[in-house]
Amino acid sequence: MMATRTTSTRTTSSGPAPSATTGEAPTFEALVQAYFDCRRTKRNTASALAFEERLERNLVDLYDELVTGEYRPGRSVCFVVTRPKPREIWAAEFRDRIVHHLLYNHVGPRIERKFIADSCACIPGRGTLYAAKRLEGKIRSATQNWMKPGHYLKCDLANFFVSIDKRVLRWQLANLITEPWWWDLTDLVLMHDPRSDYEVRGPRHLLRQVPSHKRLTNQPSHLGLPIGNLSSQFFANIYLNDLDQFVKHRLHVRHYIRYVDDFVLLHRDPDTLNWWHDRIEAFLPRLGAQLNPRKTVIQPIARGVDFVGHVIKPWRRTIRRRTMQDAIKRVTAAPEDELRDTANSYFGLLGQASHSHADRAKLARAILRRGRSVNADLSKTYRTSARHSNKA
Repeated sequence: MMATRTTSTRTTSSGPAPSATTGEAPTFEALVQAYFDCRRTKRNTASALAFEERLERNLVDLYDELVTGEYRPGRSVCFVVTRPKPREIWAAEFRDRIVHHLLYNHVGPRIERKFIADSCACIPGRGTLYAAKRLEGKIRSATQNWMKPGHYLKCDLANFFVSIDKRVLRWQLANLITEPWWWDLTDLVLMHDPRSDYEVRGPRHLLRQVPSHKRLTNQPSHLGLPIGNLSSQFFANIYLNDLDQFVKHRLHVRHYIRYVDDFVLLHRDPDTLNWWHDRIEAFLPRLGAQLNPRKTVIQPIARGVDFVGHVIKPWRRTIRRRTMQDAIKRVTAAPEDELRDTANSYFGLLGQASHSHADRAKLARAILRRGRSVNADLSKTYRTSARHSNKA
C-alpha cells in the first residue's frame, strides 16, 4: 500500500465561495444535522475520527468559513475499487462531506419531488430493491401478469460519470436553485475540480487496471463528476432528469425505469422499442451523453430482465447468477474475522429476491464448511464463539 500526494497545476472553474451577504446562510443547527447525517456511514474513517477529536471547534470553524465566504473544498483521496470492476473513487475530506450533506438537506428534497417516480438510486426509499420491485410490477402490467408476450429495451450510458458535462449540469441547477447563497455553494461544489489537489492511496498498479477513458484524471476540466460523493450522486440524478422527462412526456413511454445510468423500457412491439431507441439516441447529445452500444439490448421479456442485480422472470425474481458465484467465492476465501459480516451481507442481498431459498442454501453450505452455524431461516450466521477462537 502507498499514499502519494498530488497537487496539480490544473485550474478549477469554481466561482467565489458563498457568504452571508449574498443571501440567507444556513443555521448552525443545520450544519450540526448535516454532520450527524454524514457520520452515519463514515464515522470510523480516519478523516472522520480526526474531525471528531475537536468536534465543536471544527464545526464552529467550518460554519464561520461558510457564512463569511472563506470556505474552500480541501484535498480529495483517490483510490481504486476492483469489484465488480476496477474504477476510480474520489473521496472528499470529511468536512467537505458535511458541506455536501448540508447542501443536499436544503435543496435535495424539493428538487427530488420534481423527479418521476421511476427515477431511482441515491433517493431515500428508492434503492435497488425499490427499482427491482417497480420493474417487476411494470412487467406484470405490460404482459398482463405474464399472459401476453412483450419485449424490453435495456440501455446504458457510455462512461457516465466521467463524461457528465458540468456546463450543462450548471445550467440545469441554475434553473432549480434560486436562493443566492445556496446557488453560490452549489456552484462551488459542482465546479470544484478534485484533480487540483488530491492524494492517491492504495497500490499504484490498480490505477493501471482502470481503462484510460474511464479515469477522471484523463478528462478535460469541464467533464466528469467524482464517483464517491453524495453531491455527485445527487447531481447525476438532476443531469438525467431531462432524459426521464423526455421519455415520459415526449415519447409517452408508459413502462420506463432508470437506476443511475441504466434504464429499461417495455412494450409488446419490438419495432416501437427500436423507434424509441433512435429518439433517445438523438436526444442524448443535448446533454453531452451517448448510449453504450455494447450494452444496448432488445429481448423478449420472457427470457428474463437483468436489472440492478435482479433477474425478473415469469413468476419469480432472483439474484443474478454472477452475484451468487461471487458470494460463494468471497465466503470461501474470507478471513475469519470478516466471514460473519461478508456472509450476512450476502444473506441480506439474497433475501431481497422473491425466490432465493436455493441460493441461500448454497451460501449456507459454504458457511457450514467453514465451521460456522446458520439459523433455520438461512438468513444469518453468527460470530465465532470465544472457545472456538481460542482453539483457532
